[in-house]
Amino acid sequence: MANPPSDLIAAIATAPGRGGIGVVRLSGPNLAPLAARICGREPQARLAHFARFHDASGGLIDEGLLLYFPAPHSFTGEDVIELQGHGGPVVMQMLLARCLELGARLAEPGEFTRRAFLNGKLDLAQAESVADLIEASTAAAARSAVRSLTGNFSTEVRGLCDRLIDLRMLVEATLDFPDEDVDFLVEARAFERIEAIAAELTAILDRARQGSLLRNGLHVVLVGQPNVGKSSLLNRLAGIDRAIVTDIAGTTRDALRETIQIEGIPLHITDTAGLRETTDEVEKIGIARTWQEIERADVIVRLVDVRDGLTAADAAIDARLPAGVERITVFNKVDLQARQPERIEADGAVGIYLSAKAGQGIELLRAELLRVAGWHRHGEDVILARERHLIALREAHARVHAALDARHALELMAEELRLAQEAVNEITGEFTPDDLLGVIFSRFCIGK
Repeated sequence: MANPPSDLIAAIATAPGRGGIGVVRLSGPNLAPLAARICGREPQARLAHFARFHDASGGLIDEGLLLYFPAPHSFTGEDVIELQGHGGPVVMQMLLARCLELGARLAEPGEFTRRAFLNGKLDLAQAESVADLIEASTAAAARSAVRSLTGNFSTEVRGLCDRLIDLRMLVEATLDFPDEDVDFLVEARAFERIEAIAAELTAILDRARQGSLLRNGLHVVLVGQPNVGKSSLLNRLAGIDRAIVTDIAGTTRDALRETIQIEGIPLHITDTAGLRETTDEVEKIGIARTWQEIERADVIVRLVDVRDGLTAADAAIDARLPAGVERITVFNKVDLQARQPERIEADGAVGIYLSAKAGQGIELLRAELLRVAGWHRHGEDVILARERHLIALREAHARVHAALDARHALELMAEELRLAQEAVNEITGEFTPDDLLGVIFSRFCIGK
């Protein structure tokens, strides 16, 4: 792993725009003298000082609070200073410019957190949870990110790693002393312990998949002919009138998106233009965009007017839908037939009978969307996993099972256990290449 950089970085750490306060953050070596040049005095450690921030000629830029955290007791493990002033964009830029005049350079996205990782203040899973907490779109996702930030996920990963190391030690001992009377693996119940690790990885993977849903959500696209109730269904799911609803076919001309939560899972629902043959140029553009949205969908909710049933036009739409994408057929407007809402399943295809306008059967659709997503309750132990975490866990899972299959070829078993350990360690950054670190931290916001 690369050595942490030692130069001085600075950035505005608060969000762009106007606010009650704004923060300029600095990290690097020997920051107390720099603080004195801005504020007229060297600060005491971990105390909030009222200070006036001055430019090079002694003119007043702003006044506010100065916080100083000397190394190694800071977020980055280096000296850290925070200048907290009034949250106007102009005054923040002036204060940042003064820091750059004094030798700082503008921090790259995620560079503060990257330095915390390189200086051993956070492991990689904890560092990523910082960005996840900032980006959390639901309360459940935020709670999961906080648990990862405080080390819950990392503790589990290190426990797995320790158990894999113990098993590797036993296998290597057996290879080193093949003529001993005592079979180390049998005596230590090694095969049962490998099976236990495989079961633990299965459980962690399941929780990680649930966390991936919490983090990324599900892209749901509503499709169908004009006037089947797509906009009404979007409004009903969202709980507000987001889409214009009329009896005029072709009212929706462009994709309309709304994010809702079901059991803490963000569902990104897109209402689209009705699919039909048309000579209206604007409507044609809307229909083309509908098909673009369909290509990106995780779930397609195809709406049908229950009074007409599945028509030849619906069959033509169905034939063009991408293979391998989950589909739910919604038979809308059951209130016009005095029919009760219900869920039916035939030949693996699910149909939901409901009324978007009357609000009947909406819970059936919500439950079906969760089922399609693969969501099930896990309480408060969901892991807010990223795709690289899932890849590493799947790799470790496969390697552990391969080790079990190689119980009669100990050299191969030892190698599979080593590869499983490396895969697990990638999660916390033990064996993470520097180029991957660059990709991970480049996705953070500047100032974090």
